[in-house]
Amino acid sequence: MQIGIIGTGNIGASIVRALSAAGHDVAVANSRGPQTIPADLLVDGARPVTSAQAVEGAEAVILSVPLSAIPTLAPLLSDLPEDATVIDTSNYYPGRDGEDLLPAGTVESLWVSEQLGRPVAKAWNAIGSASLATKGAPAGTPGRIALPVAADRSIDMQRARALVEETGFDAYDAGPLAESWRQQPGTPAYGTDLTLDSLPGALGRADAERAPERRDLVVGVFSSWLGAGVNPDAQWGVAVARLICGGPAGAADDSTAEH
Repeated sequence: MQIGIIGTGNIGASIVRALSAAGHDVAVANSRGPQTIPADLLVDGARPVTSAQAVEGAEAVILSVPLSAIPTLAPLLSDLPEDATVIDTSNYYPGRDGEDLLPAGTVESLWVSEQLGRPVAKAWNAIGSASLATKGAPAGTPGRIALPVAADRSIDMQRARALVEETGFDAYDAGPLAESWRQQPGTPAYGTDLTLDSLPGALGRADAERAPERRDLVVGVFSSWLGAGVNPDAQWGVAVARLICGGPAGAADDSTAEH
């Protein structure tokens, strides 16, 4: 598949590595230009290009940028064929993206779709960057982490799920974009590294009213440790997310020891 990926932060970089290693024709871009694409992202054939070049001829375009940058990408996608799939990996963090960017209660992926003027799929947004980089596993591996995928169009759901699988995770059909608030930060499915058996229950326990508060609590815990010069590992991050956001069954849904 011809894939354009815009964004080379921690999430985007892991997706570039995984999908190029899987044999896809991956064109990768960032906001600073192709000359700044790290060489280690290109070892399996990914091509450094401009953002405009990344979307040319792409069957799927993956956007891995801060939510506040999404509106700037709309012109790039205006000529993309209707049947191409756009996959958004972003999440809203007010401290980074702006306190007034989204009205309270906004479903983030619906806002993204409105900004871009086209359908999108939501994927890879519910896993921490350290887990995405280190915990992918072949299909059928016991304890394989599952990730929710939301989309309104069947072609987008099919493509996004297939690509998620190729990055090493079970892809779960989490329904339409209107329900994708269940995989936003502060919910039991976000950052908790659950298996396919446990993920549906976590999505069902999501609390739209309390999720923003829990999101901000998690950010506060991370910021406190990072401010003290400590960079916690993936397992620590999962434990924090499960404790704050996991819900009654969240901390006991899965053992992370096997991942």
